[in-house]
Amino acid sequence: MSDPFITEFRATAGHVSAFAGKHLLLLTVTGRRSGHPRTTPLLYLPDGDAFVVFGLNGGAPADPVWVSNLLASDHATIEVGQHTLSVTSERVDGTDAEHLWRRQVDLVPEFTEFRARTTRSIPILRLTPTAPEPRPREGRL
Repeated sequence: MSDPFITEFRATAGHVSAFAGKHLLLLTVTGRRSGHPRTTPLLYLPDGDAFVVFGLNGGAPADPVWVSNLLASDHATIEVGQHTLSVTSERVDGTDAEHLWRRQVDLVPEFTEFRARTTRSIPILRLTPTAPEPRPREGRL
């Protein structure tokens, strides 16, 4: 059974009604235990040529699984609009992380609610494309 957000994203070039007006991407990374690709829809913050994602997990006590998978992998892919990009990731900490967090909260104020629900540090990761040009998605709705 497929995720309805993923299906809608691919059918509408990234325009998912539940996330209207927000930046949404699909992150696909290999599961560190299963070895199978896992796709997760994520809100992101544009940062120059990079994409910044936040491991909120709805404010749960543990980081979302995709964070561990991404940190354990040397690469991932993202789908943005009609394009698929290969990316590398880096964890962002310190003042850079706080600056990115404030920028994201300005765009999506609901992020503060998720952060308030947990005592853990929210992982912030910058996804940087490894190829200069995005390639169109193939074989998708």
